This record gives sequence, structure tokens and C-alpha cells, in this order.
Amino acid sequence: MSTISGSSSQSLAAPPWSTKEQAWLGERVPVIVFAQAPEVSRAIAAEIASLIRAKAERGESCVLGLATGATPVGVYEELVRLHHEEGLSFAGVTTFNLDEYWPMAPSLLQSYHRFMREMLFDRVDIDPARTHLPDGSVVWERVASMCAEYEARIAEAGGIDLQLLGIGRTGHIGFNEPGSGRDSRTRAITLDRITRRDSASDFFGEDNVPQRAVTMGVGTIMDARRIIMLAIGEGKAAIVRRLVEGEATDSVPATHLQAHPRVTVMLDRAAAADLMREKCPWLVRPTSWDDDMTRKAVVWLATTAKKAILKLENEDYNEHQLQDLLASRGSAYDINLGVYRQLRNTITGWPGGKPAGLKLPGDLSRVGDGVFPKRVLVFSPHPDDDVISMGGTLTRLVQQGHEVHVAYQTSGNLAVFDAEALRFLDFAADFNGSFGLDGDGAERLEQKLALTLRGKKPGDVDLPQVQRLKGLIRRGEAKSACAECGIPQSRLHFLDLPFYETGRVRKRPIGEADMAIILDLIRALEPHQIYAAGDLSDPHGTHRVCLDGVMAALQRSATDDWRKNCQVWLYRGAWQEWPVDEIEMAVPLSPGEVSKKRMAIFRHQSQKDRALFPGADTREFWQRAEERNAATAKTYDSLGLQEFAAIEAFVSMKPI
Repeated sequence: MSTISGSSSQSLAAPPWSTKEQAWLGERVPVIVFAQAPEVSRAIAAEIASLIRAKAERGESCVLGLATGATPVGVYEELVRLHHEEGLSFAGVTTFNLDEYWPMAPSLLQSYHRFMREMLFDRVDIDPARTHLPDGSVVWERVASMCAEYEARIAEAGGIDLQLLGIGRTGHIGFNEPGSGRDSRTRAITLDRITRRDSASDFFGEDNVPQRAVTMGVGTIMDARRIIMLAIGEGKAAIVRRLVEGEATDSVPATHLQAHPRVTVMLDRAAAADLMREKCPWLVRPTSWDDDMTRKAVVWLATTAKKAILKLENEDYNEHQLQDLLASRGSAYDINLGVYRQLRNTITGWPGGKPAGLKLPGDLSRVGDGVFPKRVLVFSPHPDDDVISMGGTLTRLVQQGHEVHVAYQTSGNLAVFDAEALRFLDFAADFNGSFGLDGDGAERLEQKLALTLRGKKPGDVDLPQVQRLKGLIRRGEAKSACAECGIPQSRLHFLDLPFYETGRVRKRPIGEADMAIILDLIRALEPHQIYAAGDLSDPHGTHRVCLDGVMAALQRSATDDWRKNCQVWLYRGAWQEWPVDEIEMAVPLSPGEVSKKRMAIFRHQSQKDRALFPGADTREFWQRAEERNAATAKTYDSLGLQEFAAIEAFVSMKPI
């Protein structure tokens, strides 16, 4: 079960593992895991703030090494809050950033100079003269000397007290790509193809990403007196496992951190998912065998032993170090049957619940099951996440008589190619001209927008009118997709949350205006079921911000009477899928329903064939959805449950 994050980061941190336990786990670096991403950011910001204050009390400058990208944004937001609300001063702070693209003018949207000004420097009382970043604007002949000067400035400042790091999918830290040696220093580097692909969203296409960058070397980073590595989200789980449990190697530069005397890896549960401590904690320490942990262990055992759950025997448990589970919960037969029934009871063809006369013993039990039909509100971060992730369930809810509403949280205008916008603009001009609808003002606007689109450089911010045009394209596609699912336009809500409307990939944080819009909608509808996106690995972090907005609205409405009959479900699909041991509601789809879902996704023509921001997964969204849904069904089948063509999976979210 997923939970809404509370106010105490300490309470949400996983129980600490001893050094001895970490050694047994094969962990080569200290790790702290928190339940939710915001708690990780708050914990890191608290340590940075404590260091700044301690150094200030001694009259010393605090030297910070800083990182860029989506991952540390939460840390910077918390530091800004501490400055404004708790008096944290940056007057005595000196900073050195890890890297910068080359060539890159500091004023450009993609520049890390601009990122740091917007995210931190311009919002606190730091002296701009004490902020340092590699200069991506120098001529190539000057790069080597600029790098040497950067190293000299770090030395003159007394070295870095605390270095904040993220980690790339290739294991790079800074822009130290695979092959970077332990003793490397600040230098120019050619970017790896995967790194460039991951950066493509900032540059509106991989072809526009610079080939080179300037980065602190691994040796420069290792000279820092304290290092915190931050990783958030399911997309980082695989590389985090290599960092924490793998051997040190130049092919995964982050693994060199294992040799640092004061490094800590701080993760949310999603980023820690592939670590042994999360996958198999029973192998190391005594485990409390509640239903959730028992289910996790049995699904792992069945998968490892390649057996259906009901075929597992006592010997399987003993041979895979699950003797404590047998001792705690009884024989293999009893444990198997209990977990099998748990999984079987997640399967339902009635996601909104059944009418009273159709309910059977053993049916999935939900909050508000006494209400039928229900008002259902589906939050979709982008205008296509609803049908990609739960298009089959949407159709089923409508067919079963529920009042289904869909709230599109952002306009999605950033994900429309300029050529697509020009096509619609040309159509509008031809349509107006054919029917004599053109006025001088309309014609001038069409010409202005067409000239703007044709003259744009990659990464240029669209004019507000172009942003509106692209938003209308996405809006029309969403209406068409919902019509395929049977949802009338009167039940579609286009929220256009302000945080997204920056005209560029880098968004504002969620704010009061965003939360007020969401809160007003849920209080107006008073839904019995809410669905929200729980896949947090989208490349620009929009899903995470959108979920934060829903969570905040739910917290503020926690005492409303209607909440007693409301259950919140989290879906996935666009970027990853729920593990079977976590699924609480599994909605099976027939081959015909899979085909209908595909057609709903196809209605999003601007995202078809080649989406502007596909992320690390090169498959089209309909392919991702179908293959993930089919894989979930196959896993249920391999565990000995019913065989289906596909399954859409959900996890309940209960506020704490």
C-alpha cells in the first residue's frame, strides 16, 4: 500500500541497518532509505543547513558541491524554504557545481548556470561571486585551461565540505561517463548516447543535445570531505543496485564512491527497490511475518523456484532460507493457500464494485462498496496517461454504469512537435478561408504563428499563442480518446495547472494555485473513487509533481464527510508497472478490450509513432502499455492463478 507522506522524515525512514547487516547484504556503501521522495530531500537539506550553521558559528565559509537535474530540485526547494522561514543564511557559503554542457551560453534555457540561478541562487542571500560553475561558453582552445583554473579555485576555497550527487542510468556522476577513472580531474568529456537520450527532453530532441560537456572528475569529487548521493524513483533502481552491491569499476563510475570514508546513499523506497534489503530482507535479519511480507516472500520464492504458489513445498522454503516463515506461519500448504487467496482476491472485473445483489463471498472489498453506482474521478498528469495506464478499466467503469470524470492536470503542450502545430494551423487557415470565416485579425495571427514556428530554434520557448495552440491539439485528442471509452465531454476537466505552464521542460514546483484547483474539483465532485498516476519515473518529473498536488488536496480534505466513502487508487503503465506482490486490485482485460484500449491510445495522434519526449523507453506508449499489461497477466498465470490476456494493476493509497 502506498501512503501519503507525513510531516516527519525521521518517522518515514526505513529502520537503520547496522554495519554488520549491510555487510551481510553485500552493501558496499552506507544506505538510508525513506518511504517517500520529499522525505529524502528534507533530510539532505537538513544536513546541509546544519553544516552551514555550524561553519557560520565558527566564522568559516561552508563550501558546497552542487548537482543539477530533476533529482536535487526538492533539496533546493527545501533550502529556499529554510532560508525564508527559518532564517538560514547563505552569506558565508561558497558553491562549486559539478558540470556544464559545452558549448553552452549561461543564459540559455538548458544551461546549468541558469538552472542554479532559478532553483537556488536568485532565491537566497548567497553572494553571486561565490558561486562557481564550469564555463560552457569558452572557446574550445580555452577549455583545458578553464578546467585547470576550476580545480585551482576549489583548492583556494579549502576544498569541498559536502558534495551533493545524483546518478545517471549509466552510473555516471557529474558527466563522468563509463570509463572515467578513479583519479580523473575536471575536464571536457564526450557524452554517452544514453546520457544524451536522457537529456533529450531539455533540448526538445536528442539531435539537439550537445556532444560534449565539462565535468568535475571522479577524483575531484572524491576529494570532498562528505558526499551524499541522492536517487529518486523506480527508474534509478537498477543502477543504484550496481552502485551499492556491485564491485567498483571504471565502467560504472559511481561505484568508486565505495572507497570514500564519509559517503551516504539516500534513497526513496522506489529507488531502493532492487536492493537485497528491499527484495529479500528476511535473508539477513529477523522479519515480522505480517500478510504483506509473507506475500512478498512467497511470490519471490515461487518466482525463484519457478513453481506455482500451490506447488511450493516445505523443502522449497528451507532451501531458500525461509525457515522462519514456516516456523511463524505454519506449513507450506497453509502459507501457500493464504497467499494464493490473497492474490486471487485482487482480481476483479468490477473495479467500481458490484451492485448489492451481485456481491459474492470473497469479492474484493473496497471503501465505499455500499455505494453503487459511484462517482469516479481519474487524474491524468498528461492528456494521454489515463488511457495508456487504465484505458481498459476506464471503459469497464463506464460500461458498468458509474459516473466517470477525467481531470487532465496539465495541458501537455510541450510534447507537441512544431510540425504538428503547423499542420493544425494550416488546416485552421484553410478551413476559415473555405467558409469565409477569416477576419484580418485571425489571418494576421495565423501568419504570425506560422512564421514563428518555422523560424524557431530547438529549445526556444513557444509564444503563449503557440502554447495555447499545442494545448488545444492535446485537448482535442483527449476528448477523442475518452469518446472511445464512452466518457462524454461534459465529464472532462482540463485543469491546465499553472506549475506546468512555463513554456519549457523545466517546470515550477507545485504551488498553492495548483493545489486550490485540484481541491476545488474534488470537493465539487465528492468522488467515491479517485485514480491518480503512481509511476514516478517520467523523465521530467511531471507525474511526481502532479501526484504531490493530489496528495496535498487529499490531506486538506481529510476531514470532509465525503472522504469516508472514498478510496484512492494509484495506477502505472506509461513508465513502469506495479510488482505483483504489491498489487491490490487487478482488472483483467480480454483481447477485445486490449484492442479497444489500443484504439483509445491511438487517438493521441501527436504522440503516435514518435513522441517528442519518449524517455529511456524507445517503445511507443501503446506498446509499453500492452506489453506491461500482458507481463502482469503472465506473472499471475505463472503463479498458478487464472490466465488472462492482460491485467491493469492498482495499489491503494491511504493518507497518514
